[in-house]
Amino acid sequence: MDHRAFIRSLPPQQRADLTRKSDREGLLHLAGHWGLILLLGGLIAARVPCWPALMLPQGILLVFLFTLLHETSHRTVFATAWLNKAVAWICGFLIILPPDWFRHFHFEHHRYTQDPEKDPELQSPKPQTLGQYLVHITGLPVWFSHLKTLARNACGRACDGDAGHFIPTPERKKIAWEARVMVMLYGLLAAASLATGSTVLIFVWLVPLLLGQPFLRLYLLAEHGGCPYSPNMLENSRTTRTTWFVRKLAWNMPYHAEHHSFPGVPFHRLPQLHALIKEHLKVTEDGYFRFHREFTKGLVR
Repeated sequence: MDHRAFIRSLPPQQRADLTRKSDREGLLHLAGHWGLILLLGGLIAARVPCWPALMLPQGILLVFLFTLLHETSHRTVFATAWLNKAVAWICGFLIILPPDWFRHFHFEHHRYTQDPEKDPELQSPKPQTLGQYLVHITGLPVWFSHLKTLARNACGRACDGDAGHFIPTPERKKIAWEARVMVMLYGLLAAASLATGSTVLIFVWLVPLLLGQPFLRLYLLAEHGGCPYSPNMLENSRTTRTTWFVRKLAWNMPYHAEHHSFPGVPFHRLPQLHALIKEHLKVTEDGYFRFHREFTKGLVR
């Protein structure tokens, strides 16, 4: 059975229940994630004892806003449309990834998941050697990619060559202005910090982002790394069984094959979908440590 046959097998009422969105669920989860970021950020800014040690957990919370950006790109976190858009914009700004551009990029990834010629995520191939793996998990390549995308979009060149071919023509001016507004706001924040001599943004935001990015790279690699090049979402995406904390941090995206099989299911209903589909999953793993142990063994071989 492939993912399409599984979805067709669900009764219409069950499909409707699975895709029901909720502002309440989204806001509760958002309050927990953003609340922790604000708490740790406040403690770092106040220079409490041992405050440098707080920059790593702050960074992990910040970079995992990517999973919230991802979900709001699908417009499934909240029932209210403007909430999805507003939260997506804030998350994209904080992790330096233009949110509207990413939405088109990500939908192309869903349309052609694990297609070596059409999936835009495979334009930057997964690590093939141990050296490439080590460079990948530093997070440095992705920061260069984010900054390059931001600069290219701001210059109105989002679709140069093969880049941005997935952006519809009517959206291209919007993509350019999105990047220009982001660049302007970054410039204003930098100017304000220089004018006041403040280092708060450096230690509350920028350094934590650098420290946290390797953890997001390790997490994301498990979503499709080593999966078959197949059009069946039950084969080309991996579900990773993990702890309650990681599931909450990643907005239930460890249920990744489930998400790809039925993208309209909100994050808070993915455990229900998992219970229905788990017998049909082709690629699963018991934890991220086991995934990376097996993945790196393959690279060494």
